[in-house]
This record gives sequence, C-alpha cells and structure tokens, in this order.
Amino acid sequence: MNFDLTEDRQMLQDSLRRYLGDKYTVEHRNKVAYEAPFHDDAKWGELTELGALFALAPEEAGGMGGAGFDISVVFEELGRVICPEPVLGALMASRLMTAAGADQEELLAGSTKYAVGLGELDAPYDMSGIATTASGGKVTGRKSIVYGGQAADVFLVAAKDGDSLNVYEVKAADASVTGYALMDGGGAAEVVLEDAPATLLIEGADAAIEDAINAGIVALCAEAVGAMDVLHKMTVEYLGQRKQFGRPIGTFQVLQHRAVDMLTEIEQSRSIVIKAAAELGGPDASRYCSMAKNLIGRAGRLVAEEAIQMHGGIAMTWEYPGSHYAKRIIMLDAQLGDTDYHLMRVAQAA
Repeated sequence: MNFDLTEDRQMLQDSLRRYLGDKYTVEHRNKVAYEAPFHDDAKWGELTELGALFALAPEEAGGMGGAGFDISVVFEELGRVICPEPVLGALMASRLMTAAGADQEELLAGSTKYAVGLGELDAPYDMSGIATTASGGKVTGRKSIVYGGQAADVFLVAAKDGDSLNVYEVKAADASVTGYALMDGGGAAEVVLEDAPATLLIEGADAAIEDAINAGIVALCAEAVGAMDVLHKMTVEYLGQRKQFGRPIGTFQVLQHRAVDMLTEIEQSRSIVIKAAAELGGPDASRYCSMAKNLIGRAGRLVAEEAIQMHGGIAMTWEYPGSHYAKRIIMLDAQLGDTDYHLMRVAQAA
C-alpha cells in the first residue's frame, strides 16, 4: 500500500493547513465554539470556498473526491485546530445523498447546511432500536445529539415505516430544534418531529446508513489523530521550556520515555486510520472502522492524560490551548460509538 498522498490530496492538505493555521487560532475557536450558533458562519463560507466539502463527495455526485483518504485529509487538518464547524453533518449527509442519487450542489457549496439525525435517547448508536416512525409522508420522533443540528437548514432523518428503515429529508423549519454547545465546543441539537412533513430519500436504507456512519467514524478518527499530534508537539515543547533543579524537565529520562509512548500511540492510531480509510465502502468497512474507533478511543485517552500530567496544573486552565485539545480528544470517543460499543462490535464479528 502506498502511504504517500496524491498530488491533489497534498494540495488540499497544504491549503487547509495554511488557511486553518492562519484563520482558526485557538483563541478564535474558543470564542465561537461555546456561543450560539457554536461555529463561525463567515469561516464556514471561506472553508467551503477552499473546496473542503467538495473533497468529501465523489465526482459523479458533483464532488472531487469522496474516498476514505480524502475524508481523512480534511478531518485531520480540522483536528489540528479542533475546528467546530459542522463538517461532520455535511459529510454524512453527502454519503446518504450519494446513495440516493440526490442533487448535492447546495450541500457541497455550503449554501445549505445539512445534519443527519440517527441516534436517539434509547438508541444512541444501534439503529435497530430507533423509535422514530414515518407514515403518510410525515415523521414523528426525537433525535438526540444531532451534530451540527443547531445550524442546519435540512435534516436527513432515519425513521421506520413498518419494518423498513428509511431516510427522510425534513426541513429545519418543520421541526422543533433546540441547539446547544457540546462540552468540548461546537454545536449539536435535540430535534423533535411531530408529524413533520418529510420527503422519502432512501427506502431500505440500512446499508446507506451504515456507510454514512463508517465515513463519520473515519472522519472522527482522523480528527483525533490531528489533535493528538498537535497536543504531543505542544507537550514536547513544554518539556523543553519548563525547568526543575536548574535544567529542562525534558532532559529527565522518565519523561522522555512517556513522550515516546505518546508518539507510539499516535502512530498506531494513524496506521489504523489509513486502514479504515482504505476499506471504506468495501465489505469489511464496518469491522475496520470499529477497530479504529476502539483503538483511537483508548489511545486518545492515554495521550490526553499524559499531556495533562506532564504539563502539570497549567494544562487544566482555560487559557492554555492544551486543555481544549485534551478535552476534545476525550470527547471524540463518545461520538458515533465509544470504545466499549465498538469493542463489542469487533468481538461479535470475530
């Protein structure tokens, strides 16, 4: 397997890294991530102008990518600045709309924001337990923690019509939407649907929903790798600056070993993201996505905890960027299935 980025992906990565590094500083990120609408609409427009969303969809759907490696490139760069823009919802919506053969021009241009409502209070991860129902062109139910839902214009909602699990398109104006900030920044929403007018997008959508979730998992895992990489570099720099007993604490062998252990976990995480990205869309995609989510959930916790411990008290302050990176890395584990859920899926598939 060739691990080098193609020329197009390298150009995309360079463009995103320059833009985000310049425009999405941690100070700006924290200013917008915790106040409604929990992202920066102006920066959203600039990000879409760079083609970030077009990289998430295949050419036949109007995009210029759509493969697992395109997704991982975009989200690793977003992770490097812990960007709160609602790109995850756009990605998952794009996968569903590609499966349906629907027009994505407004989604990819960023002029219409989409969010995907899957999980519910009693069925956060497993679609077999959802209670939202559809009948006669209307949908009734509640979707919880809809990522990007606080800013969405359109929701793609999973609902059951009899024994069939379908995907419906619902306008935000026809739903009761309560937006809020997540603990680690960025927004989500509770979406209540009471006989909301809906358009059937995909009938018998089990495979399409599974593919959208897998794409989301690849995205989140790549984001975690980007955030862990930055936090590790931040920690190594701090070890070289902080002094005890008249010398930098980075000269102490035990801390050097711990920093190397962090790097080992990050590189293992990067490797499993590459494998999951390569398998996306294939018959083994769900298995490798679950393996990636489980491994990165555990690695992320170790990296975050080690970074905080080696920084000391400063790592717990709001002003220090490392605290926000550590929080985001930990909370990524809860999105689209945590380590325990995905460990169970891997075990069941064995």
